[in-house]
Amino acid sequence: MAKGSNQKLKLLYLWRIFNELTDESHGLTLAEISEELGKYEISSERKSLYDDIEMLKLFGMDIKVVRDRKVRYYLDSHTFEIAELKLLVDAVESSKFITEKKSNSLIKKLEGFASKYDAAKLRRQVLVSGRLKAENEEIFCNVDMIHRAIAENRKICFRYFDWTASKRRELRRNGDFYKISPWALSWDDENYYLIGYDSEAECIKHFRVDKMIELYMDKEKRDGAQSFSDFDMTVYRKQVFGMYGGEACNVIINCDASLSGVVIDRFGRDVTISDHGETFTFSAKVMLSPNFYSWVLSFGGRMKIESPPYVAEEVAKLAHEALERYNEN
Repeated sequence: MAKGSNQKLKLLYLWRIFNELTDESHGLTLAEISEELGKYEISSERKSLYDDIEMLKLFGMDIKVVRDRKVRYYLDSHTFEIAELKLLVDAVESSKFITEKKSNSLIKKLEGFASKYDAAKLRRQVLVSGRLKAENEEIFCNVDMIHRAIAENRKICFRYFDWTASKRRELRRNGDFYKISPWALSWDDENYYLIGYDSEAECIKHFRVDKMIELYMDKEKRDGAQSFSDFDMTVYRKQVFGMYGGEACNVIINCDASLSGVVIDRFGRDVTISDHGETFTFSAKVMLSPNFYSWVLSFGGRMKIESPPYVAEEVAKLAHEALERYNEN
């Protein structure tokens, strides 16, 4: 066979063939490998293929040989195992902040890390259509811009919106731009959040990245270094419910014994718990917000705030208002 224009790319195409067409259950003979190379207009002889395969093995590819009726070669270890790729696909599928269009694009790229046989298994797993997904296609540009701003120690500006009952975007602050010092990004409650410092309000705030539009990097340097000097994202996420900020407060809560797993899942194993047999009390620092109160109320009589009294009164007030609403008729 005459040498084609791609002959100098022989090793690269051989690498692709092993990655895409072979795995533990699917090997190729030297004749089949030569045939695949021919599709790229690359000639190959048996002796040269031996040398090429040895070269790829020296490079680090885990190429194995199986000898039965025919001698077959296959790539035993891909960059990702199929179980790892399925986990990544699940994460992409279940992430509300990733739009359906971007989800399909990312999953297609993940398929490229598997053989065509495993890629088919991933495609059968994909169920993106119809899932609850963000609609803001700017989100990946926003994430990239936020990372750049953090790296370059600069503030960002953006408009922020909410959804109305008519399913339309409604800009907060009458469309005025927010100017925030970005310090971190957090994936919480199936959404992506910017954690930053608001110089005007002199406090830490967070914003859903999929609700940020027209984001750009400002010339001003970031503020809030002191507030973030000992900032711990893990602790912050325990304190904030549904990423809804509020007054930080130490609360003491009495619970039915059946809720011990719920409390540990939420606050971690280092949460302070006093066991009383059928009940227990625990103390934790939380951000007071409607989301926190709703979390307490969701367990009915099995959870009760003991201290401070004004927090217990606020929860009782919300419960009373909800009861009155249901008793209106």
